[in-house]
Amino acid sequence: MSTLILLHTETDGTLAKSALEALTAGLALGDASIGLIGESVQSAADSIASCGVKTIYAVEGEPFSQPRYSTDAAAAEAICKASNADLILAPGTARWMRALPGVANRIEAKVDSHIASITAAGEVKRWLYRNRMEGTITRTGRKWLLLVDSGVAAPWTGAPGRAQLTLVPVEPSPTRTTVLRIEKPEGSGQTIKPEAKLLLVAGAGWTKKQKDGQPHVPEAADLIASTLKLTGASLGSSKSLVDMGSEGDSVLPFLTHLHQVGQTGSSPRHPKGLATCCHGEEPHVVGWRFIQERRAINLDANCGWARKKADVLYVADAFEVLREVRKLLTS
Repeated sequence: MSTLILLHTETDGTLAKSALEALTAGLALGDASIGLIGESVQSAADSIASCGVKTIYAVEGEPFSQPRYSTDAAAAEAICKASNADLILAPGTARWMRALPGVANRIEAKVDSHIASITAAGEVKRWLYRNRMEGTITRTGRKWLLLVDSGVAAPWTGAPGRAQLTLVPVEPSPTRTTVLRIEKPEGSGQTIKPEAKLLLVAGAGWTKKQKDGQPHVPEAADLIASTLKLTGASLGSSKSLVDMGSEGDSVLPFLTHLHQVGQTGSSPRHPKGLATCCHGEEPHVVGWRFIQERRAINLDANCGWARKKADVLYVADAFEVLREVRKLLTS
């Protein structure tokens, strides 16, 4: 079974972590080639030149610098046909999730997303029902295009070199969209960071009455925000906390439903996670299944985190803990 590992470069010409993870997964299957798409892909190809593949197909040029369905689909289709691979592997980025299902139809292939693992025997496991169930899939008789979730393999590492490219000619159709610029918040204002080593999750306890009988929401917001800034952590939230805003209660000013972790939220993949002022009920813990080291702070020694859902539970006041952490980080 021949394999094509289909990757796209970032706007700076490099390969993202998710692309290197897909590369690792694809190389393990053997008989692999690589397809690269971007404005200029030589630098990216050189960075993975020692991975051991015989052929690196490339489509490059200014029309392929930005995510756009028409150009991405045309380039991916051309590479897939040039390689004639039985199995096409790609990282499940927003760019590929939008374009590759249409490409699968063009090359008469089946397509599956949210892939968790692949075996050399052609057995695939994928997440279902918002990452709460894992299903096993096999297919025969047709080409198969797989979009791999981030975190299912270690990023490929190796020495750079000089890669030989097999250029695939593509005549892009006229486009109706133009990317003028990319606007994003300043680094200090970004609280969702998928690549951060630590996930800090805030629960509804931050807005409740404290020892003096009064809530201290402004102080809670300051403690959490300063800790995020000092540690570079990503921020998550329990559903109960983000829902409080719609009920007219005081909430942390920087929280949105995008921060929600759990059954109806996201399932992040940070190496470490620290839950603060949340009880660790099952719907919330569902989102923690990919966190490698789980710790929690709660005043209740019998909360859900204590029931084998956290590696370490600190029975303490989260306000006092984060004050001490901030003091240590700034000393």
